[in-house]
Formats: sequence, C-alpha cells, structure tokens
Amino acid sequence: MSTAAPTEAQIAEAAYFLWLNEGCPEGKQALHWAEASASLSDAAPKPKRKPTAKKAVAKAKAATEKPKTKAKTAEKKASKPRKAKAKSAG
Repeated sequence: MSTAAPTEAQIAEAAYFLWLNEGCPEGKQALHWAEASASLSDAAPKPKRKPTAKKAVAKAKAATEKPKTKAKTAEKKASKPRKAKAKSAG
C-alpha cells in the first residue's frame, strides 16, 4: 500500500521544530531532516478505500427512492374545511 510522501515544506517545518526543541544546536541539520522525514512518513494518512460495487449501487438506489412520508395524508387533512359548531343560546 502506498502512502503520500510529505512535501519538503512539511519536512522543513518539522525539522525546524526538532532543532528548536533540542536548543538550537549547530551542525545537526541532516539529522533533524532525517528524523522529520521519517516521522512524517510514518504518520502519513492512509488513502481511503474505494467503495465496493455493492455499496455504490445501494447508495445510488437510496438516493433515487422516494422518501416515505405521510405528506399526502397531512395535505388531505389540512385541505378539508372544518365545520363550525352551532352555539346554543341557552
């Protein structure tokens, strides 16, 4: 499985922080670069797996299906006028 290699800018930044953490010693540029490169290569995110054909078909089918709601029933109830109750003068 292949992983994306870190960019030079990412390695340089990581090496800089290693250098700072060690108290800014002189002459250790190559060591810091190698450590930063190795740590970023190990920590590189793994690529996402492609969905299988079954999952892709199921997802497409779910997207095209009509939602199961009671909207029509609610519309029918809301459209019927209510009968007014006659008040008795009692």
